[in-house]
Formats: sequence, structure tokens, C-alpha cells
Amino acid sequence: MTTERTRRVRIADVALAAGVSKTAVSFAFNNPDRLAEDTATRIRAVAEQLGYRPDPVARMLSQGRTRAIGVLTPQPLSVVFSNPFFGALCEGIGLAADESGFGLYLISPLHGSLARAVGRASVDGFVAIGLSDSHPEIEGVRRSGLPIVFVDSAAMPGDATIEVDDESGAQAAAEHLIGLGHRDFTVIAMEPPMPFGRADPDSVIGRRMAGYRTGLARGGVELGNDRIVIGPSTVAGGALAFRHAWEAGQRPTAVLAMSDAIAIGVLRSAADLGIDVPGQLSVVGFDDVDMAAFVNPPLTTVHQPVRRKGEEAVRLLLSVIERRTSVAEQRRLETHLIVRASTGPAPTRTREVNRALPV
Repeated sequence: MTTERTRRVRIADVALAAGVSKTAVSFAFNNPDRLAEDTATRIRAVAEQLGYRPDPVARMLSQGRTRAIGVLTPQPLSVVFSNPFFGALCEGIGLAADESGFGLYLISPLHGSLARAVGRASVDGFVAIGLSDSHPEIEGVRRSGLPIVFVDSAAMPGDATIEVDDESGAQAAAEHLIGLGHRDFTVIAMEPPMPFGRADPDSVIGRRMAGYRTGLARGGVELGNDRIVIGPSTVAGGALAFRHAWEAGQRPTAVLAMSDAIAIGVLRSAADLGIDVPGQLSVVGFDDVDMAAFVNPPLTTVHQPVRRKGEEAVRLLLSVIERRTSVAEQRRLETHLIVRASTGPAPTRTREVNRALPV
């Protein structure tokens, strides 16, 4: 038995066996259009017989490309993966990346620094999720010099962006509840916390809040800041936020949740508190993730094309990388309301119902 390790086949071995130069072998794998088609085919056939595989690092250096995309999020991955929205978005990102032969890297803050993580990423460009001009490290990210497509960020002139019509979707959610007779609301907004009244109106949170306010105002309801609570965009975060509001004395007949994850958490808390949904409390989410249709009761929510948004973000990024699209292109996708069983008419005797509910 021999213990000698089999020597790796090198480009010189292929060149010798095929009777060509090493440059020709490199062209056969990296720039086949620079060779006659039969020559490139013959070289690759010889390489396959010998068991030759191009060195990925050398190939990257010769092409000036990594064939990889970085998915950039300002939140820790433990938080990101607790939100089902992110999984659906990454499904779309992965589908478009697979179609184009690109790999994916998930990039979150490294030791608390997003710019440091970006500086260590060997990618051709970034899809940045929820990262806006107000982020303290945005300039550090931009200094990478790599193309970036921003998803769900505040509008940034000069940058490629993909967003949805958050304001119209939120307005439709509020108007749906107004139409059912509700006048007592709690809004559960997504983190990161923002100073109410000074939020960037172009952020996802700002746009959705504006939509809620407009929809409620059309029914004669003014949304006070005391009826807005904040929670992480997770099931646990939504459950805790609703419970805190309830324990603080809020007795809404309707909840507008800025994400499905939050809304599903509200349903969980309501069940624990013995609150009937939708008999005593109506709940509307935002996203229409897959599980929204299967919770009990099925969730009324604002549908946004999450997977398509991920696909279009990658395709736009690759178009920018190939310089086929302006780096400033901005795309907005439509939303619409999906009515399911978590919403119903407002209780006709709200005060008596509220007194009867558990504290």
C-alpha cells in the first residue's frame, strides 16, 4: 500500500498532453471565444481525461470576478433568520443567483462592524437589505467600490434600489379595518426604534406608518403615538409587544402589525390571553409569507412579492455589474390586501367586551 499522495494535475500537464500552450488551456476554460471552437473542446476533453480542475483562486484572479454575491444585512444573522420574510426573500435571491451561476455569501456585522465584514467579503457586488443612508457605516460599505442594490431601504438617489409600494399596502390594511367598523387600534411597528414624528418618511417603517395614518384618517381616526408600540420583526417579538401593550391597559379591537412575523406573534399572545380572534380582536399583517395562510386563524395580510423582489434585486445587481443598467435604476413593485379569517366586524359593544376580557 502506498501512502504517497496523488499529485494534482496542473495546467502544464494539460498543455503538454493537448500539444498547446498553457495560455491556450487557460483560454479554453476562461475565455473560450479566443480559441477555435474545436480547439477549446479538445483541450477541455483532455483536461477531463486527466482529471484537471481549474484552480478557483487563479481563475478568480484571471477573470477579475468571484462569481459570488454578498447578501448584506445590518442585523445579526440570529435575528434575521427568526423572520420568515427573510427566508422567502433569500429563496428569490438564490433562484436568480443559481440561474446566473453565482454563489451567495450572507454578510452581517463582524464584531459589531458592518464595514469590517464588507471589507473581508470576496464578492462581485452586494444586495443590501434594510440598509439606508442613515446607517452610520453606509459610507464604509460604499468605499468597497463594489456595485450595491438596496432592498427595502429609504430612497437613495444615485443608487440602484428595489422596493414595494409599502404606503398603499398599509393604507389598504387600515381601510379594511375601518370598513369593518373598527375605531380602536394598536399599531405594532418594526424595530429599529425611531423617534416618532422624526422618522425618515422614505424608510419602510416610515412609508407603512404613513399608510396606516392615511387609511385611519379617512375613517375619522387619529392614530396617537401612545397607540404605537415597537417590537422585533419576529414571532416572539410580536407576542411580547402585544402582551406589553395589553398589560399597559390598551384594549384595541384591531391590531395593524408591520410584518407577518409580528402579527403571528400577536395571534399567539391573544390565544394565551383568551382573546377571540376575530370576534374580539382583528389582526392584519404585512408580507404574506407562506405560513400566514396556515396559522389559526389564517392571517389577513398585505401581500408583497417577496420572492420576486429577491430575484429582481439579483438581476438588477448583475445588470449593474455587467454595466448594462444604470447604477441609479429604481424599481417599485405592487402590493395588495389578502383577506383571511383573522379580521372581522368590530364588536358592537366595545366597552362591555373590553371589561370582560382578561387582564
